[in-house]
Amino acid sequence: MTDMPFWQQVATILICAAGTMITRFLPFLIFKPGSRLPPYVKYLGKALPSAVFALLVVYCLKDVSLLKGFHGIPEALALALTVAVHLWKRQMLLSMALGTLCYMGLVQYVFVG
Repeated sequence: MTDMPFWQQVATILICAAGTMITRFLPFLIFKPGSRLPPYVKYLGKALPSAVFALLVVYCLKDVSLLKGFHGIPEALALALTVAVHLWKRQMLLSMALGTLCYMGLVQYVFVG
C-alpha cells in the first residue's frame, strides 16, 4: 500500500492525465492542419528516430564487459541481427524486437551462466 492519502493519489492521477493530454493535443493546437511546418520541426522528425535508436544502443551496451563472462558474445550476436534486419527491412520496431528476442533467447537458453 502507499503512504499517500486518497486525495493525493487522485491529484497525482489527474496531473499525470492532464500532462499527457497537453503533450498529445498541443502540437495540433500549435500547428494547424494544412499549414507549413517550420524547417526545424521537419528536421527533428527526420533526426530524432535515429538519435533515439543510437541512444538505445549505447544504453544497452554500456555495461558489456569483454573481459568477463561470455565476453559480450550474446550482445554482439543480437546487435548483428538487429543491424542485419534493419538493413534488410528498414523497419526500426521489427529490428529492435527481433534483436531483443534474440538476446533474451541467447542469455536464457544458450549462454546460461
